[in-house]
Amino acid sequence: MFCHLHTHSAFSPNWGIHSPEALCAAAKEMGMVSLALTDRNGLYAIPRFVNAAREAGIAPIIGSEAVTPEHRALLLARNETGYANLCRLVSDLHCRKDFNLPSAVSQYRNGLIVISDDRRLLWHFRQDIENIFVELSPGHSMHTALATARELKLPPVATSRAVFLQPGDLHLQRVLRAIHLNTKLSRLKSEECATESDSLHHPEKMAEFYPHCPEALENTQRIATGCRTDWDFSRTIFPAFRDYDDDGAFAELERRAREGALWRYGAIDARTEARIRKELGLIRDKGFAHYFLVVEELSKRSERTCGRGSAAASVVAFCLGITHVDPIKHNLFFERFLNEGRTDPPDIDIDFPWDERDEILDFAFARYGAKRTAMIANQVGFKGRAALREVAKVYGLSATEIKEMTERVSGFWKADQTAGAVAVHPLFQGEALSKDWQDIITLARKLKGHLRHLSLHCGGIVVVPDEIRKYVPVELSRKGLPLIQWEKDQAEDSGLVKIDILGNRSLAVIRDAMAAVKRNCGREIDYASWEPYSDENTKALIRRGRTIGVFYLESPSIRLLLRKIWGEAPVPQALSLDIFEVLVQASSIIRPAANSFMVEYAARLRGKAWDPLHPLLSEVLNETYGIAIYQEQITQIAMALAGFSAYDGDQLRKIISKKHKEKKLAQYRQLFFEGACNNGVPKKTIEAIWDQIMSFAGYSFCKPHSASYTLLSGKSAWLKANHPAEFMAAVISNQGGYYSTFAYISESRRLGLEILPPDINGSEIHYTGCGKNLRVGLMQVQGLKADAAEKLLKERNQGGDFTSFSNFNRRVRIDCSDAARLVKAGCFDSVEGMQKRPTLLWQLLSQQNNEGHLFDVNPETPVVSPYDEKAVLRQEIESLGFLVSRHPLTLYRDEWLRYRPIKAIEMINHAGKSVTMVGWWITTKTVEDKHGRPMEFISFEDTTAIFDATFFPEVYKKFCRRLSQNRPYLLKGLIKEEFGIPTLTVRWVTFLSEER
Repeated sequence: MFCHLHTHSAFSPNWGIHSPEALCAAAKEMGMVSLALTDRNGLYAIPRFVNAAREAGIAPIIGSEAVTPEHRALLLARNETGYANLCRLVSDLHCRKDFNLPSAVSQYRNGLIVISDDRRLLWHFRQDIENIFVELSPGHSMHTALATARELKLPPVATSRAVFLQPGDLHLQRVLRAIHLNTKLSRLKSEECATESDSLHHPEKMAEFYPHCPEALENTQRIATGCRTDWDFSRTIFPAFRDYDDDGAFAELERRAREGALWRYGAIDARTEARIRKELGLIRDKGFAHYFLVVEELSKRSERTCGRGSAAASVVAFCLGITHVDPIKHNLFFERFLNEGRTDPPDIDIDFPWDERDEILDFAFARYGAKRTAMIANQVGFKGRAALREVAKVYGLSATEIKEMTERVSGFWKADQTAGAVAVHPLFQGEALSKDWQDIITLARKLKGHLRHLSLHCGGIVVVPDEIRKYVPVELSRKGLPLIQWEKDQAEDSGLVKIDILGNRSLAVIRDAMAAVKRNCGREIDYASWEPYSDENTKALIRRGRTIGVFYLESPSIRLLLRKIWGEAPVPQALSLDIFEVLVQASSIIRPAANSFMVEYAARLRGKAWDPLHPLLSEVLNETYGIAIYQEQITQIAMALAGFSAYDGDQLRKIISKKHKEKKLAQYRQLFFEGACNNGVPKKTIEAIWDQIMSFAGYSFCKPHSASYTLLSGKSAWLKANHPAEFMAAVISNQGGYYSTFAYISESRRLGLEILPPDINGSEIHYTGCGKNLRVGLMQVQGLKADAAEKLLKERNQGGDFTSFSNFNRRVRIDCSDAARLVKAGCFDSVEGMQKRPTLLWQLLSQQNNEGHLFDVNPETPVVSPYDEKAVLRQEIESLGFLVSRHPLTLYRDEWLRYRPIKAIEMINHAGKSVTMVGWWITTKTVEDKHGRPMEFISFEDTTAIFDATFFPEVYKKFCRRLSQNRPYLLKGLIKEEFGIPTLTVRWVTFLSEER
């Protein structure tokens, strides 16, 4: 039976177009028993391909097409040695500037089959021809290649360089190539693309191409038979901790865990002892002691960490100080992390302050060696608006046309959106999509998932016992870090053990706010023993949903849910709730597919009676009020209702989150329904429960993960409730929160803080807070170079405050442009007065030398008129990015007073009434209703409070083109109240002013 030895998937960067699953399915349908995957310059999809081949019932052959500007060769792994050498060769191709393919093949050819029609490369091996073959492919000078084979006495091999499965694929590949080469389709040369013959032909069709050379077909089969196909990627690959053997590592782990247990618990009761014994036994049996010790070593590199994910369910991790939530106290499900049936390694994620993460990575590479350590990759493909933009460019559309379209679809575009769905969207009402745009949208949809290049994963690293390049090819990131070619799922599927070293801005916020509290108040907080949820101020802040800036609790959805649970006047049932447990649940239920459960969840927390979906689930769902909230509840439901093992239940959980596992999901669904039926569960009940399970598709959280983050949330909330100035300064300074700096400034005002402008003597680089004041940092001055700010602070710290503008000029040497930015931002107002800004700018221009620096001389200064108020405000916006001195709505006061709007803070007093409101746009979220129609939730604010507005589909259809702009709006609608919390259902909206 013929076997395709030269096949490209969508993981041939910017060349292939079909998934490994599609190729395997096609090969099986044609009756083939084996298939090789040979993506260009990489093994980007090998674990996925091996799994897909096995599911399809065909034998997988591993290879790669190595292509350089001078040479090309098809390389197939005959055995494990060949696989390791293939990984090394591909690594050299990406990492060595002096890479030469013939030399590399000579160095690494042991265990490899080498196939090529490159005459110069083949000539290189004329004296040593073992396992060297000449490639004969239809459409690629087959007669010339055959002549080379005869000349060099090398055996020919039949291949088709398969890229396509169907006729329409050629145009898609042309688009892909044009995007990669940054050219238009009309200018794309045919030699830059695959040919029509490069298809996964039926074996009978392949035979028709070689009547003159039947031995080429015979050699193809001989090679396929001689290549290893029973690839096993299930073994765990991890180094020894220091020089310990397995027994020594376990003994050391047990010693540290028991010492940690005394630190965490003091006296150890029987329940805790049993849990420790259970976990240690499983860790020993699975051989994971080394892994725990390595992770502990890394976590100790910082004072403030957050071990999270399913690992937070481990009492051993808790005792080692890797995680910080007591899994026994909070009933965390250990089997989600590790169970008897699990063969893949555990996965522990550790968050570090975002600006300390690189130091931890440097330590890991230094400790374990660059040859044994590498970063995990993100496989960057076409998605979202980027796909639309890139396809439109090769179609020759103008930048203006492309920008107008991509901005218009920004709120709803998905990579799998059809042209028809776009055409009927309210944003396109009254318009017809051109034929070009219909084609572009269709092609952008087809490009979803095609690999373009690699980027660094946000923190995943792998460490191996010997040489990383024998397990997986390695490339170099832009920063020069070694980067494996697989993303996290394939890395785990291959047996590589991932450690996530992640940057978390909230940890830096907490660190910086704690330091400021100590500096300003003399109050030192012990991070390890800190119990934020025992503080009444903290609990009150959370119950009111005043959690903007509080990590994990600041999105509009979670803030609104918190307010609904406790309300403005909490019912006794709600006040008795364990606030920590509620936050763990509430933060986990906030996911797109669970929207329909949220109102019911809030009602049950407030005392509404409820019955379990089925008696078998009473215990599983009791703590979450009968609603499936956590990932591990999928496993528990499957075990309780359908008789699944812990392993099979966990596999169901994993499959639900993986988009290319539809076939397996269907199999597990059948097993689930059969098992539940056997337990006497009615079909209607099974379907309702399955719907809840499927609400976890996409993203969702396990309880240990949310519990870890909720502990962090509490510390953030405590700082906000008790030291708001220090906290908000840290939030803004560390950037990267859910909201803009403008929104955080507004929140600071609502907290009663006075916003102080940037000042030459009062500002640091970052924002600072003390008492009731929040000082804007020099970081906010737009365009100010970092070295200029550093020079300013260094001189001020050494020589004292600046007494005047001329004093500053004499002491600090910075570019004239930077000095001008400081003047326009008002940094010298405290020493010179606002009215002198024009004069100071004139002095700068007159003192500027040809290199943009300042002379020491002070020329005679003419009288320059001061700026009027409008000019000062305009300058403030230009210099700082937004108004700091006042809320921008105050500029429109005379206009909005004419409409007599109600204040946001008084909305509850108008429940059930039609009202007019004024609001400044803050943030938005576009969703679809149950009929697939777009609608939008927008958070606005006036000068008194933030309020949430809902644009249902019909209203959204009318006004969607006006939304999502950073300006003031006039809104009319109905105040709706739920659990005492008001929201605005919008009926009409316009800009408050068309002039400003």
